[in-house]
Amino acid sequence: MSPAPVEADAAQQVLHEVFGYTAFRGRQREIVEHVAAGGDALVLMPTGGGKSLCYQVPAILRHRAGQGVTVVVSPLIALMHDQVGALDEVGVPAAFLNSTLDGDEARRIERELLAGRLVLLYAAPERILTPRFLAMLESLAERDRLALFAIDEAHCVSQWGHDFREEYLGLSALHERFPQVPRMALTATADAHTREDIVARLKLEDARRFVSSFDRPNIRYTIVEKDEPKRQLLRFLRDEHEGDAGIVYCQSRKKVEDTAAWLSDEGIPALPYHAGLDAETRRRHQDRFLREDGLVMVATIAFGMGIDKPDVRFVAHLDLPKNIEAYYQETGRAGRDGLPADAWMTYGLADVVNQRRMIDDGEADEEFKHLQRGKLDALLALAEAHDCRRVRLLGYFGERYGEGDEHAGAVPRLRCGNCDNCLAPPATWDATEAARKALSCVYRFRQQGGQRFGAGHLVDVLRGKQTDKVAQYGHETLSTFGIGADVAETQWRGVLRQLIALGHLRTEGEFNTLELTASAREVLRGEVQLLLRVPAETPRRGRTTRTRASADKPPPLPLDEAATARFTALKAWRGEVAREHNVPAYVVFHDATLAEMARERPASLDELATISGVGTKKLEAYGEEILRVLRQDA
Repeated sequence: MSPAPVEADAAQQVLHEVFGYTAFRGRQREIVEHVAAGGDALVLMPTGGGKSLCYQVPAILRHRAGQGVTVVVSPLIALMHDQVGALDEVGVPAAFLNSTLDGDEARRIERELLAGRLVLLYAAPERILTPRFLAMLESLAERDRLALFAIDEAHCVSQWGHDFREEYLGLSALHERFPQVPRMALTATADAHTREDIVARLKLEDARRFVSSFDRPNIRYTIVEKDEPKRQLLRFLRDEHEGDAGIVYCQSRKKVEDTAAWLSDEGIPALPYHAGLDAETRRRHQDRFLREDGLVMVATIAFGMGIDKPDVRFVAHLDLPKNIEAYYQETGRAGRDGLPADAWMTYGLADVVNQRRMIDDGEADEEFKHLQRGKLDALLALAEAHDCRRVRLLGYFGERYGEGDEHAGAVPRLRCGNCDNCLAPPATWDATEAARKALSCVYRFRQQGGQRFGAGHLVDVLRGKQTDKVAQYGHETLSTFGIGADVAETQWRGVLRQLIALGHLRTEGEFNTLELTASAREVLRGEVQLLLRVPAETPRRGRTTRTRASADKPPPLPLDEAATARFTALKAWRGEVAREHNVPAYVVFHDATLAEMARERPASLDELATISGVGTKKLEAYGEEILRVLRQDA
């Protein structure tokens, strides 16, 4: 059965009256009208693209039409709290059921649910699939008061994806038990393989697919080779992000702890977050990150999914992620407000070796390992690329950069102008002959003494460096000793990264010694060409001034001196309201909304209502106070 049409202006009216926005973005209107009319949907939309509105607006429309409550499947408690807090601010009855509630509060919410007074209810998949919860859904369905299932972070259902959660597999029961209730699955990250897995596992074969552009034009991508990575990070933060909120991802818990402590000692307020911390510490650190300005969260991948903080100005990686999906998902936590943000990463040979070993030593079957190696190779190709990173990143998800750009028509572009390679194109060199020399040297090691050695020793021999280890094994007598003296050490590391990533070399044992693979013969015969980027020189600087307070940060839009003063006053007022309501400041108003108020300086409630992000409920609740603040700072 085809979905029934939605009244033309109904969705637009909800968008404006409730959320304060004058127009939908991208494909939001299509999605909202399709789902509100009862259609199933698979929605792929980048982080910060307005994914939540795609189910919140239909939920309101269907509730107003007497069709009941929308149940939102969400994997994270923090995200549920944020979403419900934001909906409460705009006057939409919403609640969550999770482990943070005591028994009395949970029962009160259940009564609200069964009485039909909630528009949206958020719950984790494991709770939704309990007999008690399913019985409540049955009761609602019998009275036609179950409007919609919205399955957020739907990539978690795929075992091929980067964030698999076994409890998501049971969500196919929703279709089996409530076939008449429309369903939508939403995610910001899914390659073609993962998309098909979502469709199959959630039984969404007949759902309409909405795939938005994966491009985040406000994010600048920068990837550098490791050379004292903590110092590189510190330069990045001090030069470009003093006083900004951001996330630094590390692979290990120990590295998270060490990096957070080190940044704090350097004057940058930083907190650690990883699964080894107790639940109360994780909650406290996450809460501080969401509610305070200018904090840096140093974390493993245990932190981040569903974090709805719009003013994260950077995401930095001190270690290589597992694949491009993880990289895209993690970097997408920056700049959700659409304002300029940075995705910065440093990586090295050890990253490639470690990721490769984790795949090879895993317990998965060979088919899965083969897929994961391919994903790692794609990420390394992005890191080593000397052309536009955005073009490569979007290409991975099957999108040709610029095709959907209204200014570019249907002609794809080859440069984005907002990544390091576009802003400062790197030099390249033909590393084919160097690769042959490296493999030949590994062969000579085995031929001479039957032993294997690591990358550091290999580079020493190739560059003709006299070390105790070279003397110990007599490697100065090898024909390959010194044949690569004209190649810089950083360039040799790039050659070895590529040879390992491409499978021509593998690492073995505790000491990561190098061994030739069967395909190395192709390189030695000159059948494989390697064109690599010339590593940029790392600037050497002394200690710079300590980080300034986040209160001194300029507004997100260009403002004159008077407007900047109004923006500062509005932020101070917003902070008081946020503390009073016990919500993060951005739940009250985003920085961009305050900046527009400061610039336009509305003098009446009618004028204030034209500011993006000011809906009816917020106008009623805060309008007079905002006008008072603006008059005081006139």
